[in-house]
Amino acid sequence: MAHNNSSMALLVACFHDDDAFKYRAYTVTYLLLCPVAILCNIGALAVFFLQKNRRSSASCVVMMNLALSDGSFSLTLPLRLAYYFRGGVWDFPDWLCRLCVYGFYLNLYTSILFLTLLSALRWLAVNHPLRHRDLVTPPRTLLVCVGVWLFVGVSSVPFLSNGVTDRAGSPRCFEPSSPSSWGRVLILNYVALALGFLLPFLTILACYGRIVRRLTAGARVHGAGRRGSGRSVRLVAMVTATFLLCFLPYHVVRTLHLHAVCGAWPCGLTVALQRAAVVTLCLAASNSVVNPLLYYYGTRTFRGHMRDAHWSLRTGSKRSEGPRLLSLNPKPDPLSLNSDPWATSCQNIVMTSLKVH
Repeated sequence: MAHNNSSMALLVACFHDDDAFKYRAYTVTYLLLCPVAILCNIGALAVFFLQKNRRSSASCVVMMNLALSDGSFSLTLPLRLAYYFRGGVWDFPDWLCRLCVYGFYLNLYTSILFLTLLSALRWLAVNHPLRHRDLVTPPRTLLVCVGVWLFVGVSSVPFLSNGVTDRAGSPRCFEPSSPSSWGRVLILNYVALALGFLLPFLTILACYGRIVRRLTAGARVHGAGRRGSGRSVRLVAMVTATFLLCFLPYHVVRTLHLHAVCGAWPCGLTVALQRAAVVTLCLAASNSVVNPLLYYYGTRTFRGHMRDAHWSLRTGSKRSEGPRLLSLNPKPDPLSLNSDPWATSCQNIVMTSLKVH
C-alpha cells in the first residue's frame, strides 16, 4: 500500500509539471465563456419571467430551470478566471473553492437531467398527445425539476469535501487533497457515469429515435407538416449533437485519466490523457452557452417571446399581436400542447394522424 501511494504521488507530480497547458487552456476558455454565459442565461431567464403566459408551458418550466443551472454556474467563472490568471494560486476563502467545485458538478448533471426531461416531454407530446395533455402540467413538471435539483444536489455533496490544498507552497483549488483521494474520486466517477450520464444518454437516444420515426412516418403517410417535420428532425439532430459534443468526450476521457492516475500508468500517457481531459472539460463547460442557442435557434416561439420581452422593456407595455391574431383559431384547441415549443413543428402531423385513426 505504501509503495502504491508513493508511485501515485510520483505520477501526480509528473502531470503537475504540465500545469502550464492546463492554466492556458482554462484561461482562454473561461475568458470566452464568462461574459457570453452570464449575459445569455440571464437574458433567457428574463425572457421567461417577463412573459407570464409562457410559464404555463411545462417545457418552459424545464428550460427556466436549465437556464438557472447554467446561469448559476456562469457566476463562478470569474473566480476560476482569477485563479488561473494567478497561475493556480487561490486567494479566496476555502468555502468559495468548495462551492466552485460543487457548482460545476451540480450544473453538469442538472443540465444533463433537464435535457433528458425535455426529451421525455417532447416524446410524450409527439407520440402520445392525449396522455401529454392529461399528465403533463406545469406544477407537476416543477415538482420533477425540484426532484432533479435535490437528487443532484445531495449526490454531489461529496465534492464539497474538496477544498483548498497546499502544493509547492501555494494554496490550490480544483485538485484532490492527496494521492490517496484519487481512488475515492474514481468511485464517484463511476456512480456519476452510470446515473448522471449513461442512463440519461440512453433515454435521450430512445426518445429522439421515436420522435424522428413518428414525425417522418407521419409526414410520409399523411402528407402533412413536411416542413415542420424537417425542422423538428433538424432540432433533434442539433440537441443530440450538442449532448454528444459537450458530455460524451468528457466522461470517457475523465474515466481513462482517473484510471491512469490510480493505476500508475506511464507518465507520458497520463500527461496526454490529462491534456485530453482539460480539453473535454472545456467542452463540458461550454454547455452553459450552448443551451441558450438551442432556445433561440431551435424554437421560433422563444424568438417571438424574446422580441416581445424586448418590446415590453422598451415601452413598458405588452406588444400588440396585430394581424397575427387573424390566423389563429378562436376556438381553444382540445389537443393543445400547453404552448410547448415543439407544438408549432409537430402539431399538424399529430392532428392529421389522430383524424385518420
